[in-house]
Amino acid sequence: MGLPWYWTAIIAFAIINFLLISASVLVYAERKVSAAMQNRPGPNRVGPAGFLQPFADVAKLLLKENIVPAMANPFVHSLAPFLMVAIAMTAGALIPFARGVVIADTDMGVLVLLALTSITVYGVTLAGWSSNSKYSLLGGLRASAQMISYELSMGLAVLSVVLMSGTFNLVDIVEGQSGGMAVLGWNFFKNPIGALLFIVTAFAETNRTPFDLPEAEQELVGGYHTEYSGMKFGMFFLAEYVNFFVASFFIVTLFFGGFLVPFEPAMISIFPSLDGSILLGAMQIGTVLLKAGFFAYLFIWVRWTLPRFKYNQLMTLGWKYLLPIALVNVVVIAIIMTVMQYL
Repeated sequence: MGLPWYWTAIIAFAIINFLLISASVLVYAERKVSAAMQNRPGPNRVGPAGFLQPFADVAKLLLKENIVPAMANPFVHSLAPFLMVAIAMTAGALIPFARGVVIADTDMGVLVLLALTSITVYGVTLAGWSSNSKYSLLGGLRASAQMISYELSMGLAVLSVVLMSGTFNLVDIVEGQSGGMAVLGWNFFKNPIGALLFIVTAFAETNRTPFDLPEAEQELVGGYHTEYSGMKFGMFFLAEYVNFFVASFFIVTLFFGGFLVPFEPAMISIFPSLDGSILLGAMQIGTVLLKAGFFAYLFIWVRWTLPRFKYNQLMTLGWKYLLPIALVNVVVIAIIMTVMQYL
């Protein structure tokens, strides 16, 4: 039986605001990590240690003029950034932060996740087309081709998890990783190829370096958001940072035990009163945040370490390598699961 509607509303309010604040924190973290890697201070003027710099940037964007090109389609030009943010926030509804703490605990969670990933293409493509700019259009076309190419491998990586778990429910997928003291039972150890495929394709789907070809500032003057200004411009970056943080949560959920606290079964057997307690719920939320924080750091680290692919290399990697490997991985797992049923 699901939670009462008012608890669902409270959880939804908390998660949406958490994602909004996390985007600002991730912008600050990205600047500080890149500064440390390049041996420079980074933000250090606005607020303690520069922590309020992202909020100052948001205030600046709110005060900037919203310019719409004369030959652009005004409605679609305004719709695209809102669509990007809405999809990013909606995906957050599927994340199980703890046992019972999830907005949409649906039996089709994996399918909804893949559907939302597919819709993201529309926001980028519409932004490129509606601006009536060759630079924006080229960025939108590159983005749509890239996302569609890597969605196939991502979908197959997720399918491999579904085959092992026997369910499309994300909470059940997490609970299925409770073996081996909630550490050795992770799907990463059972399906390492699927995990690596999902992580790589998550970089491509969120347009993060080395897969940031849709933006490619040095080549496309800014890509699909060239003709955007003010808060519309800021909404694309809000969506990008929310997307890669949400992607980190889904990496953790599908392959790294999700909200399961390491050694949780042993703790519950020693302290039975811990099962279902508020303390355990807080520990689970802290665990999933720490795991997702690690992968968010990985996204930032890779951005400031690896160079951007050339477009032919991007397509070669997606179609010639990742897709065949993902297909073989799904077939092998399907054979293994079928054989195990008869043993």
